[in-house]
Amino acid sequence: QVQLVESGGGLVQAGGSLRLSCAASGGTFSRLTIAWFRLTPGKERAFVAAIRSINTTHYADSVKGRFTISRDNAKNTVYLQMNSLKPDDTAVYFCAAAAGIILSSIPGYVHYDFWGQGTPVTVSS
Repeated sequence: QVQLVESGGGLVQAGGSLRLSCAASGGTFSRLTIAWFRLTPGKERAFVAAIRSINTTHYADSVKGRFTISRDNAKNTVYLQMNSLKPDDTAVYFCAAAAGIILSSIPGYVHYDFWGQGTPVTVSS
């Protein structure tokens, strides 16, 4: 049983930066694919970024060049560095974990087995 806890969300102005953290426990962290999704009221969960156990990364087109996902296996933590934030980035951000996920399934939230509770990010204009 994997447990995930997000932190680092908050209120920032457009153009600012935040770093989100996803701390994991109860599993073999280094072997998991960890992803970030975000949810805006009235919308479906949207893929943001993912990092695999082999340390390859994947990004939604909307955040490429602005967001960076990384992991520290010694700390069982994944980070999402968010730069040049836009009002459209406002959402609740969730981290999710999957074991043995295939490449084509990475952007799909239905393929993830474990979820955190979310951390809200608000970007003001």
